[in-house]
Amino acid sequence: MLTTKVMLTGNEAVARGAWEAGVGLGIGYPGTPSTEILEALSLKDGPEVCWAVNEKVALEEAYGAAVGGLRAIVTMKHVGLNVAADPLFITAYLGVNGGLVIAAADDPGMHSSQNEQDNRWYALHAKVPMLEPADSEECLRFTKLAFELSERYDVPILLRLVTRTSHAGGLVLLNEEMKYSRIKRDYVPSPRYVTLPGNSRARKKVLERNLAAIVEDESVQTLDLMEITSPEVGIITSGASYNYVKEVFGDSCSVLKLGLVYPLNVNRIREFAGMVRELVVVEELDPYLENNIKAMGIRCEGKKYITSFYELNPQIVAASLANTTLNIPFPSAGSRAEPAAPGPLPGVPARPALLCAGCPHRGFFYMAKKAKLMMTGDIGCYSLGAMPPLEAFEASICMGGGYTMAQGLSLTVPEGQKVFGVMGDSTFFHSGITGALEGIYNGRAFVPVVLDNRITAMTGHQQNPGTGRMMNGAPTLMQEPAVLFKAMGYDPVMQVGAYDLDAIRSAIQTAKMASGKAAIVVKAPCRLIRGVEGGSRRAVHQNQCQDCRLCLRLGCPAISLGEDGKPVIDALSCFGCGICQQVCRHESIYEVAEVRS
Repeated sequence: MLTTKVMLTGNEAVARGAWEAGVGLGIGYPGTPSTEILEALSLKDGPEVCWAVNEKVALEEAYGAAVGGLRAIVTMKHVGLNVAADPLFITAYLGVNGGLVIAAADDPGMHSSQNEQDNRWYALHAKVPMLEPADSEECLRFTKLAFELSERYDVPILLRLVTRTSHAGGLVLLNEEMKYSRIKRDYVPSPRYVTLPGNSRARKKVLERNLAAIVEDESVQTLDLMEITSPEVGIITSGASYNYVKEVFGDSCSVLKLGLVYPLNVNRIREFAGMVRELVVVEELDPYLENNIKAMGIRCEGKKYITSFYELNPQIVAASLANTTLNIPFPSAGSRAEPAAPGPLPGVPARPALLCAGCPHRGFFYMAKKAKLMMTGDIGCYSLGAMPPLEAFEASICMGGGYTMAQGLSLTVPEGQKVFGVMGDSTFFHSGITGALEGIYNGRAFVPVVLDNRITAMTGHQQNPGTGRMMNGAPTLMQEPAVLFKAMGYDPVMQVGAYDLDAIRSAIQTAKMASGKAAIVVKAPCRLIRGVEGGSRRAVHQNQCQDCRLCLRLGCPAISLGEDGKPVIDALSCFGCGICQQVCRHESIYEVAEVRS
């Protein structure tokens, strides 16, 4: 067997593990930190790999494939599991045929997310076994095993990742001679797949038996790592937190790393607790392990010392446990016990969150603020429209909420006033269409807006139903938000260019005054899409500039104050969208012959 060591991120290792397991379908919705799993899997020959319009659809399609006998993996970020929760709960009851693995990536520290939810509770609540790898090697190994366990115990398996596990690189030993071989079981129709109360009552008994059996499975027990090196202090941990514990303490403390975090192996935990005098739980976010261990009647401490906020690191773990009365041996005092820096380093300038230079969303937000619209936003690049200096909307909650929240707000405004809701094209297809239907159905004083930049931008330019391309680049029917709005009954439906401020102003005014249900689509491709050409870049006539600084209100990172205190436009950053020239009242901004590309 020809083997080689390669460096893989955790996400790439999950993709490799699914490929080695003979997965037939990989499906999901892009969301950091999970996106690269499907992107990596799509580069491999064999399985069907595609983006779904949302996570609920992805899990339901994957479940159908699993019922038919294929192995399937579904990927999403932690909040995506909220969207997929409905099928998640019932598929645990109904069981599977082919193996079904759900890779959900949590984001401690909210590097690119709206919250810090801990999805281990989903495993407990939905009664779905959960494995938690600590590094790239385990990502590959745990993923392969997850498919086997899913089929062996007739249940979906959750694979919990976190940002650090997903994006950190590690050495993985690969069999270079391995070939892809799709695994498929025979499909046998059965009433058990129908969600009737009678079926579910019987299936719950099967589920409980299988959950008890999976804990005793020999291959599952090998996922736990018990290192008895000291009788004084023992640390129970899992996943990425294990790496921090080992970096700080080495072999000076005994450690139990759990690979299966639901259901928990009570006997293994009791065995470990009996070998040490003091027991500490080190885990990110919620006291999930700690609470469950205390419920077993085992004395331990965790969140008394370790913060429930943000992502852990070796410095936080060391500083937290150094200031306790526990007799914890530090192999090398000093730097390891220093707390992490509380904020930006001194002298490093702040980098505010801004839309890119030339972003097609900027013009609409600028005009919306000028029109003093009451508007709600959504999740994506356009969330930055709430940031100064644009400050175009006041609230956003979750994918699709940009429309439905606006409709609720519309009940609180004076008669004749309309509330606008804004979202991007990918979010519109994800969960905005139902909200748009709601506005028509219940007759809300609401105007839906789609900022159509022709791509799923914030997560790295993935295809969606509006791009006319599938994940593999093959052409497909291009969906148009304007056509869908018209089919729902919106009239007038106005589609305007993203860089035409007069057209945007007119569309907003028409929507405000329309007796019918108006909708607006603001259209131009994301300037970062390969091949998108810019316009002629702009510059400022310094002698003609009246220093009104109106152009600075666009929040364009290409525009700043020069040495003389007047605005200047950076030639390398300018994309040539021309919005700044349109807002300048003194004709001080002009076109330069050079065209950006």
